[in-house]
Amino acid sequence: MNEQAVKEKENLIRIETPLTDDVCASLGAGDMVLLSGEIYTARDAAHRRMYDALTSGHALPFDLKRATIFYAAPAPTPVGRVIGSIGPTTSYRMDAFTPALIEHGLKGMIGNGNRSPEVIETIKQYKAVYFGAIGGIAALTARTVKRMELVAYRELGPEAIRKLTVADMPLVVANDTRGGDLYARAQREWRILA
Repeated sequence: MNEQAVKEKENLIRIETPLTDDVCASLGAGDMVLLSGEIYTARDAAHRRMYDALTSGHALPFDLKRATIFYAAPAPTPVGRVIGSIGPTTSYRMDAFTPALIEHGLKGMIGNGNRSPEVIETIKQYKAVYFGAIGGIAALTARTVKRMELVAYRELGPEAIRKLTVADMPLVVANDTRGGDLYARAQREWRILA
């Protein structure tokens, strides 16, 4: 292993779900993490249903407390694999629903792209964290998935909620509990350089 690879490996933070306040508070925007444990997939349609259930007093298909949601839907599962390719979708499409989910216990979100000021403020207030997943490597991300189980909304097909057991999923902290915002920081740095 070359020197650069060793340094990168040393800078990775290993964390496990369920996420706690202490774990979330220990992370800062820009931190590189390897996430292991159980996470749930949910995209737009599933978020709408969960939001509607919350606002009408109905139970959700899984316990939100300390949960982590991956904004993703897998491709069909090839023979001999646990899951098909799976990559992050654009997170802002969930922003209308996210504050309510965080207020009810959601601790982690995994997706792609920046979040609204309201979501960032709710992340800060409730000590949650938003991770950016690496786009373009959906086949490699699928290799971190060790188990998959359908949880709810089967009729949504690929967008049904699934529970995934993952090992060392590579992520970067995009928004932290102190209001740190990796996307905003990167934009400021590029403006200075431009």
